[in-house]
Amino acid sequence: MIRVGQGFDVHAFAEGRKCIIGGVDIPFEKGLLGHSDADVLLHAVADAVLGAMGLGDIGKHFPDTDPAFKDADSMKLLEHVWGLARERGYSLGNADCTVIAQRPKMAPHIESMVANIARALGAEPSQVNVKATTSEKLGFTGREEGIAAMATVCLTKLP
Repeated sequence: MIRVGQGFDVHAFAEGRKCIIGGVDIPFEKGLLGHSDADVLLHAVADAVLGAMGLGDIGKHFPDTDPAFKDADSMKLLEHVWGLARERGYSLGNADCTVIAQRPKMAPHIESMVANIARALGAEPSQVNVKATTSEKLGFTGREEGIAAMATVCLTKLP
């Protein structure tokens, strides 16, 4: 059995916060605003995994109205989501992810992001692809108001 899910997330920049993307603390003058650590990439991956299983989204599982998730480590949230997939007998076929940001530059951090996501999903780094793009200075990402991320995952399960 093969199940495919897609995820999308966006967070605005904010002063006084860390810029954590793909589990990597990226040196930058601003961080991302959110109830948790606002890791836009890990949120998109978690949503893609949940979507592939038909289990809603991260807002359903980790609501921003719950103080338990205030400043939560998104890597732990993704690991919890992956636990749900493992309980149901799924393994990762592959994950393909895109970070959309004018700044900061993602290229120096992509290898670490891939390693972090692969580790969280119990997979080999060759099963995870992370790429980055700008929006050619168009829209909120182009105006450097925030960052967006998309992810698609393929889950496999033996019958």
